[in-house]
Amino acid sequence: MAIQLQQALEVGKYILTQLLQGRKRFPLVLMLEPLFRCNLACPGCGKIQHPKEVLKQNLTPEECFAAVTECGAPIVSIPGGEPLLHPQIAEIVQGLVDRRKFVYLCTNGLLLENKLDKFQPSPYLTFSVHLDGLKANHDKCVARQGVFEIAIQAIRAAKAKGFRVTTNTTVFEGTDAKQMQEFFDFLESLGIDGMMISPGYSYEWAPNQEDFLRRQQTISLFREILAPFKAGQKNWNFNHNPLFLDFLMGEKDYDCTPWGSPSYSVLGWQKPCYLMNEGYYTSFKELLEDTNWDNYGYKSGNPKCADCMVHCGYEPTAAIAAMQLENIPQVVSSLLKIGS
Repeated sequence: MAIQLQQALEVGKYILTQLLQGRKRFPLVLMLEPLFRCNLACPGCGKIQHPKEVLKQNLTPEECFAAVTECGAPIVSIPGGEPLLHPQIAEIVQGLVDRRKFVYLCTNGLLLENKLDKFQPSPYLTFSVHLDGLKANHDKCVARQGVFEIAIQAIRAAKAKGFRVTTNTTVFEGTDAKQMQEFFDFLESLGIDGMMISPGYSYEWAPNQEDFLRRQQTISLFREILAPFKAGQKNWNFNHNPLFLDFLMGEKDYDCTPWGSPSYSVLGWQKPCYLMNEGYYTSFKELLEDTNWDNYGYKSGNPKCADCMVHCGYEPTAAIAAMQLENIPQVVSSLLKIGS
């Protein structure tokens, strides 16, 4: 697994501390959205469907730091929109690194190579580049030709400058398992620091609602995609807790922990999670205490949650499960592969 040892140890210590203090609900990853603007219009994403007056807004660095302090999560993922469009994104990232947060700056890669000089390599900073497959498939998913080649060039440039780089792949209905396996082989050849994969969630505002997977489709497809990895025939470098991959293949039965990845943006604290548009709270405390969490997750029966198996809801569940005695050998085994 590609989760670096320092991150695994610090996050493990954080989770153990929360559990020993008797906390049933606590954040693991803050999804910090400093803006919704983007330089792409991907049909599977609804972020740029916000009104123009919202798309013009940015979080200030001070607002970002306040949200991070209020939340307390050890990991901060910065999606968007395209974060590199934010005029103060380098200041935001450096401030979070200085606070010893593990930062994943999510980007489509179009601006990355030209912005690298604004950042400093650090074990606390990772560029997470969105790639949904090899050239033809990725460019189709983002609805623009040439994006794949620009992103690959940016990855190579970032690695040459000493940055940590991972990729983030969304799997949609119609994905060819063999082509996805070839894609993973290609990513390995780039020397990246890990790959993240997740089935897509049907954002209500997403223009294309036809290509999202149903739950059983997700399980069947991920079993096929990951079969060589599970059999030990491939040693793909996934930036995931191994229990989350087991969940995607239907080998673990987890429920969602939506409070594990809260989302903060120019509109406030999104309820109940990063994926659903049910309004906003003004504070993280309100989100945690005033949300009826029993109404969400697969086992709740909420139809909006029926097909969701996305990492931001279930990776925190897997992380907490990793602290259970029966799961520790599997997780330790994956950590021992780091750097091998």
